[in-house]
Amino acid sequence: MKISPFAGKPVDPSRLVDVSRLVTAYFTGRPDAGVAAQRVAFGTSGHRGSSCDLSFNEAHIVAISQAICLYRKLHDISGPLYLGMDTHALSVPAFASALEVLAANNVETMVDSAGGYTPTPAISHAILTYNRGRTSGLADGIVITPSHNPPEDGGFKYNPPNGGPADTEVTRWIENTANEFLKNDLDGVRRIPYQRAKSVSTLHKHDYISAYVADLGNVVDMEAIRTAGVKIGIDPLGGAAVHYWPTVIEKYGIQATVVSDVVDPTFRFMTADYDGKIRMDCSSPYAMTRLLAIRDRFDVAFANDTDADRHGIVTRSAGLMNPNHYLAAAISHLFRNRSRWRQDSAVGKTVVSSAMIDRVAMSLGRRLVETPVGFKWFVDGLIDGSVGFAGEESAGASFVRVDGTVWTTDKDGLILGLLAAEITARAGAEPGKYEGTRQRGSYWRDQSDRGKRMVRGAAVGHRGCL
Repeated sequence: MKISPFAGKPVDPSRLVDVSRLVTAYFTGRPDAGVAAQRVAFGTSGHRGSSCDLSFNEAHIVAISQAICLYRKLHDISGPLYLGMDTHALSVPAFASALEVLAANNVETMVDSAGGYTPTPAISHAILTYNRGRTSGLADGIVITPSHNPPEDGGFKYNPPNGGPADTEVTRWIENTANEFLKNDLDGVRRIPYQRAKSVSTLHKHDYISAYVADLGNVVDMEAIRTAGVKIGIDPLGGAAVHYWPTVIEKYGIQATVVSDVVDPTFRFMTADYDGKIRMDCSSPYAMTRLLAIRDRFDVAFANDTDADRHGIVTRSAGLMNPNHYLAAAISHLFRNRSRWRQDSAVGKTVVSSAMIDRVAMSLGRRLVETPVGFKWFVDGLIDGSVGFAGEESAGASFVRVDGTVWTTDKDGLILGLLAAEITARAGAEPGKYEGTRQRGSYWRDQSDRGKRMVRGAAVGHRGCL
């Protein structure tokens, strides 16, 4: 993997994205459904692209939104739809476009009460909280985010009533239906002007922050963190979790510092990633230069990507922990300290994750569930507690509550960051030195993974997409 000479350095202003051009292209660009690169194309759970490439424009978003409305009707999903967005420049106009369609289709839509940003895990948490105990009138959600990808990108994800990423059958139906709308010049798409959409009776304000933060003590030992006085550094990387952390700090009385609360759609405060591009990748040492430079101020520090579904853990001794090494430490700690979890609860990992996790699971006497890439494969196990922890090689994971019931079925970078503080508090050692994994070797020195690492090649540097 070639490293750019700009990697880890501030980006010259001349190389920053032109937000005005980007947003203008969103509204004026006309994608051609006959061109493959300009059609709706869902990845592991959502559509991603850029307005300047005619791959993320108003037409795409209204077509996808109408397709989701039809999918909901077809499957009798009649509860509220939780709608959220991250801090990318294209997220705001896409939010407005989606709202125009949802309102026209009389979908009960829940938006942030303060008009702010909403992390992916907060949407999953809201869906599952509403649906708990219900068998009909179920909720679902949309998250507008391209994850950690560059500032010029936009993304649009659908989470069905199970709260997690939509599976392939669902995304294929939505994708095909949306492309039919594009092909027919949006004939059949229902929408109303944004000013009207903002005042319809089906639009409701929801306090995502309070609901999510108030529940954190049921999944992470916040009292242990507070009592131990762990000094924590938090960098939201200008993402959707930026306004969540002050509420977390105040409610639980923890000694944490948000190192920056700046939100800027150009992300000019970031240092360039390995290829010289801005990318809010909290698993990249180049993108994490700012937090790494001040790590000695804290017992443990962490960052999240733009929609806060990923985590990057920084310690004094290890610097930025390798994602696989931290997952192994997290698994070891959780299964040793969650006595109310099911005795047959398994460890979930993707097939390209480190064999180090296999050995930790074996040492714990826990079954290992290995899946293809994509967090959607873990949804059912997290819902019924048969999987206690699920993690991906790209620094994304979630785990069940202290009582063994479901927390989120999408990745949650906030609780993985807080778990690093819990480990520090309860084990008396930073995650990089955690006794449960210290003798099992670093992923990067693990020769059994050498072939797998070579096959992945560039994927290790990029850390994946939507």
